[in-house]
Amino acid sequence: MTATYAERLAALTAERGRLCVGIDPMPGVLDAWGLAHDVDGLERCARGIVEELGGTVAVFKPQSAFFEAYGSRGVAVLERVLADIRAAGALSILDVKRGDIGSSMAGYAAAFLGADAPTRADAITLSPYLGVGSLAPAIQAAVAGGQGLYVLARTSNPDGGTIQLADAGGATVAQHVVDTVAALNADNDHAVGLVVGATHRDPGCNLDAFNASILAPGVGAQGGTIEGLRAVFGPALKYVLPTASRDVIGHGREALVGRAHALMGL
Repeated sequence: MTATYAERLAALTAERGRLCVGIDPMPGVLDAWGLAHDVDGLERCARGIVEELGGTVAVFKPQSAFFEAYGSRGVAVLERVLADIRAAGALSILDVKRGDIGSSMAGYAAAFLGADAPTRADAITLSPYLGVGSLAPAIQAAVAGGQGLYVLARTSNPDGGTIQLADAGGATVAQHVVDTVAALNADNDHAVGLVVGATHRDPGCNLDAFNASILAPGVGAQGGTIEGLRAVFGPALKYVLPTASRDVIGHGREALVGRAHALMGL
């Protein structure tokens, strides 16, 4: 029987720790690596991150936008990066933040989830703006393929609060997302996690009863700290994947291992 995403994640993080390294080959990162702003520079940076850290880091989070910016050739690089992550025995969370309804959501699911998906990842991020229920095609595909999902609840950016902290019948929108996802998980192999930024002292949602993976971006350059994680997540800390990108990858290839290891063992 194929292991679920939650089972694979638990086994790997027990071995390697819970640090998730973001693969964000933005122009400033390429500059720090001494690479050109072209497809070759993109590939050398992104694949170089996996070459250096793939044997010790449990989870990588490639940001699809930086690959899509180079068109079809950039997406081809992304597919190779995802293959590299698999070959290294690590897990990939592809940050695509897709969200749609019906057949459109099913189309996104076919692109990233399932054995035959051309841009297959171990998990992807999703936006619930059209309602958590609209994500059903992706949830079904993820469970069938032993993959995972991370639904945006309280994002790390300052502007997110204008919507995520709005009142939704006596609770914040973020809390509504948390509660709805928690209710889904009992029947879906705990495959549906949350995105809750590490940058908020008070995230505006109670995570104490949540029992699936939580992706926590914003460690480092956005102001989140390892020391502050307990204050944000409380009892849910054991499910948290602290996620750092620029703080690890933004200082050149030679600094990668040292900066990642400083955050590992979480």
